[in-house]
Amino acid sequence: MKGWKLFLVECLSLFCLPASVWAETVVRTDTLPASIVGLPETEKVRHPHDRIVNFGAKGGFTASLFLVSDFRINGQEIKEVQNNYKIGYFASVFMRINFGRHFIQPEISYNVNRCNILFDKPQAEGAPEDIPLEQASITSSIHSIDIPVTYGYNIIKDGPYGLAVFAGPKIRYIWDRKSEITFENFNLENIEEELYPFNLNLTLGVAVTISRIFFDCRYDIGLHNISKKITYTPPELTPAPGEEIPDNEVRFRRRDNVLSFSFGVFF
Repeated sequence: MKGWKLFLVECLSLFCLPASVWAETVVRTDTLPASIVGLPETEKVRHPHDRIVNFGAKGGFTASLFLVSDFRINGQEIKEVQNNYKIGYFASVFMRINFGRHFIQPEISYNVNRCNILFDKPQAEGAPEDIPLEQASITSSIHSIDIPVTYGYNIIKDGPYGLAVFAGPKIRYIWDRKSEITFENFNLENIEEELYPFNLNLTLGVAVTISRIFFDCRYDIGLHNISKKITYTPPELTPAPGEEIPDNEVRFRRRDNVLSFSFGVFF
């Protein structure tokens, strides 16, 4: 009987040995690289803003603000001007050159910026003080081609998400023939404003990226006056004896600041 028992124990040992070796092999292969085991490796996901060079397009809306530095009518200074925002729009294409968390981004865009200013007309000399002041306004719709070149830094660049700040100069060409400027209640005929064609701005902004999509908010600061001169047809007046004809000079100096919001995509 002891011989039979010993024989059965040896048979069971031989039967169980392959199973134990197989189980141990399974456990060990879990710790091996996927390439050795023969399973497909999981590739690292690359997003557009991880490339060296990106191209993209965006569009959005603008709100302009005219900072008036010198505004005179008939030699009298207009000190208080009310800015009334009007919605404009723009579209642009860009190239982004990435190096680590930093990037350089040149763009070219077509912009239509609108704004209206309202003010009280100065009273004529000797007019009673209790007379209500009349209001006049200037409404601008300025078409321009802008070329900003910004330097940016990605505060967050983790997977598909990104948060960047940027700043840089912008060259602006104002398309005078397409632009329209309207003067209301100026009591002058054929009044027109001529703008400087080339202007320089400073651009500051922040952008949020989610995979190929991004949202951009920026503020453009005008660095100098954009109004070259105002022309008009002088009124034909016959002065009374000893009275001088007013020259009706209109002097207008302004800088154009623009706040913009855009939605874009990387190609």
